[in-house]
Amino acid sequence: MIRGLLAIAAIFLISTFPATWLLICSSATARPIGLSYWGALPLGILVSTLITGAGSSTVYHH
Repeated sequence: MIRGLLAIAAIFLISTFPATWLLICSSATARPIGLSYWGALPLGILVSTLITGAGSSTVYHH
């Protein structure tokens, strides 16, 4: 069970890395505030979720 939780945490961090890294890079060019990976991670999670939701092809019929 612990290995499973560690695997899920690793997959989570790897899947949110691109959005978080892009947020760090864009904040550095806009305003050099020295934002760290852990500081940008919450917004990176939201951006990753929005990108995933926008890319899904689920169609709901009522």
